[in-house]
Amino acid sequence: MLLGDLGADVIKIEIPGRGDDTRQWGPPFAEGGESAYYLAANRNKRSLTLNLKSVRGPQVLKELIRQGDVVVENFRAGTMEEWGLDYDALQELRPGLIYCTITGYGYDGPYRDRPGYDLIVQALGGLMSVTGPIEGEPTRAGVAIADLASGMFACSAVLAALFARERTGDGQRIDISLLDSQVALMSYVASNFLVSGEKPKRYGNAHPNIVPYEAFKARDGYLAFAAGNDRQWETFCNAVGRPEWVDDERFSTNPARNRNRTLLIGLLNELFQEREVAEWIALCDEIGLPAGPINDMQAVFNDPQVRARGLVQEVSHPTAGSVPVLASPLNVPTSPAGVRLPPPLLGQHTEEVLADVLGYDAEAVAALRQEGVV
Repeated sequence: MLLGDLGADVIKIEIPGRGDDTRQWGPPFAEGGESAYYLAANRNKRSLTLNLKSVRGPQVLKELIRQGDVVVENFRAGTMEEWGLDYDALQELRPGLIYCTITGYGYDGPYRDRPGYDLIVQALGGLMSVTGPIEGEPTRAGVAIADLASGMFACSAVLAALFARERTGDGQRIDISLLDSQVALMSYVASNFLVSGEKPKRYGNAHPNIVPYEAFKARDGYLAFAAGNDRQWETFCNAVGRPEWVDDERFSTNPARNRNRTLLIGLLNELFQEREVAEWIALCDEIGLPAGPINDMQAVFNDPQVRARGLVQEVSHPTAGSVPVLASPLNVPTSPAGVRLPPPLLGQHTEEVLADVLGYDAEAVAALRQEGVV
């Protein structure tokens, strides 16, 4: 989808009659039956149905690959090889091809043949162990972060490979896994462990290294607040009439605040309940400190900054009418990304792709349909 946002002609290959599993991941469903889940990740693509288990299916795919630049696939490791569509075979077919696989665990290692799902990888990759209430259960992140990160890492690798091909003419094989991506996302939490050898704990909404950096309850709701350095802490203390906290050796530096986290957070909880969320946001804006309300989705899409950035776009869909979708986050004013195509119906562009890309006439497409190839 990100490559499509940037202008790539993305042809989505789907199983005839069934298509992408996420088409059925609902409710909610838009008018006409497409799931909101599917709509979230399929803008700027054309849908071609193709039965790769038929005799002609792989042949048609090979014809498409001869015309293409990049192949992205997310079957279990080894599936493409079984169909004679491995990297080496496709390089002979289309020299310079960028070949990107996205699997659960990668093409080597003892887990290579396991199916990959975001929940399982969040568990295995450590994210759930550090997410959730301090004394509560390990918790899944609220979105499929391992899936989404894998897509973003894959996009970056594909763009780098295309850039390298411009210089060398060579193709590249890219091996992205959900597990690799999830472990990479552990970032400073992983680094804390690797340096100290101490197992990270769950901190709820707090930060393991920065204090204060968490959610607080105000008089009428919740907000997130951070004092990311000692200068910000001093500014905050002076603004709220607590200058003595600046000189208190228990709170004067971030390491000291971290050591005395429980005491300080107790004091801050009392302080934040003295005013409403809007008052705290206004104060932090005035003194230049980071803070924000904890918005639900309705509040997110009513937020003036979200509106100003145009993060929702309306697109015309063939069965659902005008459909709101998230805009691309790839904001490149000099070469704007955008939603050119709505998420496609299953097989919506089969005839179009076969005709425009491969030159098939109506009779040839009808024969493929008769054979169950498309």
